[in-house]
Amino acid sequence: MIEQITDSTQKQKIARTVLEQLTVWFENPEGREHLIADSSSQIMLADIEGNEPHGFICLKETGKDTVEIAVLGVLSEYHRKGIGRALCEAAKKIAAASGYSFIQVKTVKLGMYECYDKTNLFYRSLGFKEFEVMPELWDELNPCQIYVMVL
Repeated sequence: MIEQITDSTQKQKIARTVLEQLTVWFENPEGREHLIADSSSQIMLADIEGNEPHGFICLKETGKDTVEIAVLGVLSEYHRKGIGRALCEAAKKIAAASGYSFIQVKTVKLGMYECYDKTNLFYRSLGFKEFEVMPELWDELNPCQIYVMVL
C-alpha cells in the first residue's frame, strides 16, 4: 500500500533499507548516504506491507513550477509488479495538487548500461519525454539524461 511518509527518521530508515539493497544502481556509498540524508526533508511516498518497505520515491522542488524525482527505488524482488509505476503516479498527483506544472527525472543516458537502459524505458513508458543529455553533469562514464513531463 502506498502512503505518504512525514516523519524524517522514518524517511531515512526506509531510504536506507531500500537503497542499501540496490547497489547496482546506488553503488557509491557517499552518493547513497547523500540521498538517504536528503530524503528526510523531501516529499516521500512509500509502498509498505506490514512494516517492510518494498519501494519509495522522493520529490524535491527544482524551480517554482518544477519538481524532480530525487530518488526512486524498488527492491529487486518487486520489480515489474507495478510498484514503481504506482509510486510515480501517486507522486505526479501530489506534485500537481501542490501547484507544480512539470516533473523531471535524471538518469544515466540510454545505451550506457543495461540496468539503466531498463530505467530509461521505464520512465518513457510512464510518458516522460527526453529533455536534454548533460554529459558532464556527473562524469563522462555516466552522462545524465533528463526526462520531463507536463503535469
